[in-house]
Amino acid sequence: MKVLYVCTELFPFLKTGGLADVSAGLAPALQALGCEVRLLLPAFPALIGQSLAPQPVARLPQGEMPWGPAPALPPASVTLVTLPGFDLPVYLLQAPALYERQGNPYLGPDGKDWHDNAMRFAALGWAGATLGQGLDPHWMPDVIHCHDWHAGLAPAYVRAFAQAQQDTPATIFTIHNLAYQGLFAAGEFPQLGLPASWFDVDGLEFFGQVSFMKAAIRYADRITTVSPTYACEITTEAQGFGLDGLLRERANALSGILNGVDDQIWNPVTDALLRARFDETQLQNKALDKRALQALFSLEPRANTLVFGVVSRLTAQKGLHLLPQVLAELVQRGGQVALLGQGDLALEQAFVDAAIRYPGQVGVRIGYDEVTAHAVIAGADVILVPSEFEPCGLTQLYALRYGTLPLVRRVGGLADTVVDCTLENLDEGSATGFVFDELSPSGLLAAMRRAFALFRRPDEWAAVQQRGMRLRFDWRTAALHYLAMYQSLRPSAK
Repeated sequence: MKVLYVCTELFPFLKTGGLADVSAGLAPALQALGCEVRLLLPAFPALIGQSLAPQPVARLPQGEMPWGPAPALPPASVTLVTLPGFDLPVYLLQAPALYERQGNPYLGPDGKDWHDNAMRFAALGWAGATLGQGLDPHWMPDVIHCHDWHAGLAPAYVRAFAQAQQDTPATIFTIHNLAYQGLFAAGEFPQLGLPASWFDVDGLEFFGQVSFMKAAIRYADRITTVSPTYACEITTEAQGFGLDGLLRERANALSGILNGVDDQIWNPVTDALLRARFDETQLQNKALDKRALQALFSLEPRANTLVFGVVSRLTAQKGLHLLPQVLAELVQRGGQVALLGQGDLALEQAFVDAAIRYPGQVGVRIGYDEVTAHAVIAGADVILVPSEFEPCGLTQLYALRYGTLPLVRRVGGLADTVVDCTLENLDEGSATGFVFDELSPSGLLAAMRRAFALFRRPDEWAAVQQRGMRLRFDWRTAALHYLAMYQSLRPSAK
């Protein structure tokens, strides 16, 4: 099967979050199963700078379509390139007026959305849909697999071609985070090149605005999320962000497929970024990584202290506003914190202040880099993921692989991947971390106290570590689920 994978990020070339890791892991896993996969991304500067052997493909079509005008885009074209160390062909959407800007692909220097994001990402959807119509005369996909709202218009454009009696590929849309929906003013709609009648409650209209996320949920053949529990949660009013009704309407097309971990990148046996490498039989080497982490974050070099690690965006979604409220007890119990993250300015300042208040016990680095992220994941004893909601979460999966016990809230993919260290689960040999329910300081503290209690029983602690390290959340499993979905969408299978 020929699969066009439409996204905006790809590790290690461009990464602002877990979407880049998913692209780097899932697409090659699909290829390994026999799919012929090509990626489509905007030609952001980080990608242009890495591109090798560019081959011009075609300009995006403009002018009249069977249903009306095409999107009102500046000149744009598609180029086929290779990226160093990445074996799959990549289409780059070349539109200098839209993409050749320094910094974050979504935000301007002021930290706010680029003013023309509607057209920047409409162009991505249009490119995907027209590749499905033969824009590249040498390659046409059977399936267009779109990721998050940035690619949300691709299924809508494909549907417009289908209603104009054109042969079209199947479309799959994966929701990585429903909270980010691609909402734009109603005045943007006439520029998008979609049928005029589609700006209504049964189309793209969402409380008077245009929603790229809603477009994809409405028009894609299949909808997936990145964990089974999250697929259920988003059909509820509490976590549906206003789209729960539509998701319930499309429940037969909705499913959850758990993300995986790239073993080439996140593997303590081969990780070149670590002070010492280890596996479940060499946990003494993990102690060397703990000592290196304490040094890196200016923490007191105590082997018998429980070190809590954080690698996260600092946002309300991640539940980290709870952490400053429990630091006094955490430190009083002899614990330490090593935090790497950036985001909400007030949260950033709260953690900087905490590092000043608890020198040698709380270490904070504002920002993100891969080397430090690996140091925290490998060197901490516990990784904190107390999220308000969490579609899948990759951090806890990385932590399990490195023998770092996840402390998580029972939501989304966290609920699907971490088993609480209750007495019953410890006795049955299924426990892998610490799970709490109530999004409150007391809920978080209760789980922390259980972590301190288990840490005082080193043999049981090591058994839980080893159990987590033996788990495998691999991309091949996820890719098999997607391949079955692709095959079900073949014309003969519909």
